Amino acid sequence: MSKWKDEIDGKRLHPESLMMSYGYRPDWSEGAIKSPIFQTSTFVFRSAEEGQHFFDLALGRAQPADGEKPGLIYSRLNNPDIEIAEDRLTLWDGAEECALFKSGMSAISTTCLTYLRPGDLLVASEPLYGGTHHLVEGILPQFGIEVLRFGCSATADDLRARIDATGKTPGMILIETPSNPTNDLIDIAMCAEVAAGYRTEDRPVPVAVDNTFLGPMFSHPLEHGADIVLYSATKYIGGHSDLIAGAALGSAKLIEPIREFRTILGTQTGPWTAWLIMRSLETLQIRMTRQQETAGRVAGFLRDHPKVLKVLYLGHLEPGHPQYDLYKRQCLGPGAMIAFEVDGGQPAAFRFLNNLSLIKMAVSLGSTESLAEHPKTMTHSEATPEACDAAGVTDGLVRLSIGVEHPDDLILAIGKALEAV
Repeated sequence: MSKWKDEIDGKRLHPESLMMSYGYRPDWSEGAIKSPIFQTSTFVFRSAEEGQHFFDLALGRAQPADGEKPGLIYSRLNNPDIEIAEDRLTLWDGAEECALFKSGMSAISTTCLTYLRPGDLLVASEPLYGGTHHLVEGILPQFGIEVLRFGCSATADDLRARIDATGKTPGMILIETPSNPTNDLIDIAMCAEVAAGYRTEDRPVPVAVDNTFLGPMFSHPLEHGADIVLYSATKYIGGHSDLIAGAALGSAKLIEPIREFRTILGTQTGPWTAWLIMRSLETLQIRMTRQQETAGRVAGFLRDHPKVLKVLYLGHLEPGHPQYDLYKRQCLGPGAMIAFEVDGGQPAAFRFLNNLSLIKMAVSLGSTESLAEHPKTMTHSEATPEACDAAGVTDGLVRLSIGVEHPDDLILAIGKALEAV
């Protein structure tokens, strides 16, 4: 089955079915049912004319024929494993193109550098993952990029007024939804409406959405007006704590400039990582569905525990909550990320973490094993304490990433650790 054979008798196949074969044919590789690892830096041309044509395509001097992809030259530009993994990733989000990166931060950084220039305004949501926060607040301003932050309660009119008050032209809107670690939702359609008001023929003003928390199973930002979807593919997409990667997805028009920057910056992932991503994509739906089901049970246990002050979990949103309608419109499920605040601040949170069994105390998320961490002193420690408090990243907040263990065992381990709080 080739990349384009994605239906039977005119009926579109589901992504979870296509993960086993899309973009690859066994006859390309001696009948191997799985794509081999093309562990090579460079590729041989069959003729000088072919080499010239491949370079003309790669450098934009020629346009590909209908259905033609750039030929293989050098693995910093393209590689069979990377291309197959990229093709398969597009299916979940309904994207035209995907570009894979060495990490989630390289995907975010390369995208920002592609669409932002000195003097531009970056409009970014808060809170953000610590690495993204440092990029936005500490690095981009060094290149003359001004940053405007906004929270989940912002309206289109409010955001437009704040942008206009800066006197700057927005180059991009960057949002993380649900936010890490508080699970706050940002209205993607609202951001798309705002961006459209500043867009010109020469300035696309893309809305880029970090969709890592819900992954491609439980949120499809492109359907709500986003232009670019960003992932730390290390998390749910990789799913086994054995790779680091990132991804950017969207239209061919918007992804191609990102791909060009990726080539020059050298932020492309390698064939071994791409092969591991292919392996992981085959079980993505099964893993994420199980993790979400288990997270619902764990969140319910935490909500009823006397030593827990509050639980931040999308599955607990109810009618009347300010974010309930947005959740129902924008999300396909609550996912498997939980944040909760223990009574007693940081000392109590540390006692809880230090007494956990079964659940590993580590950063990252989305893997088969459950993980726990203290955001304010770990993943979000690059933000000031005041910024953390304002965003709801408090001293007593603990973040859980729920894995595929038995839910009864996870609840047993959490309950035992809470006894020490």
